[in-house]
Amino acid sequence: MTRILMVCLGNICRSPLAEGILKSKITSLNIQVDSAGTAAYHIGKQPDPRSVSVARKYDIDIGDQRARQFNVADFDRFDQIYVMDHSNYQNVIRLARHDNDKRKVKRILDHLQNSPYDEVPDPYYGGENGFEKVYQMLDRACNQLVKELQG
Repeated sequence: MTRILMVCLGNICRSPLAEGILKSKITSLNIQVDSAGTAAYHIGKQPDPRSVSVARKYDIDIGDQRARQFNVADFDRFDQIYVMDHSNYQNVIRLARHDNDKRKVKRILDHLQNSPYDEVPDPYYGGENGFEKVYQMLDRACNQLVKELQG
């Protein structure tokens, strides 16, 4: 079984969407998906209602997820760790114990060729449009990731 972790800052906007999107695409694959945040701001809270709403628009239910903080043990629990931006990347890499841990960490948009973006922007302080834009970016990245996982 392949285990994948999606990581953003607070684990209420981007990484819950990435988790939900990827889970919706891998129903026939032996893959486990989870998400976490690099900060402890929202531990135990549900995803932002705007993330829940945009996911629901595409028939994905992320309402049962609860925010948790990334920790060193996640390097042992997960085979691949996908972060949303440069800051998250640095925060996760700082916790790495060795090169094997570091090799597991990648930016999710690195899967998109010819993309004008290299980070998934944090939509928290934006409006509904920001969440839709983030959903579309993550959907494209997850489509590519599924192709790679299928070999």
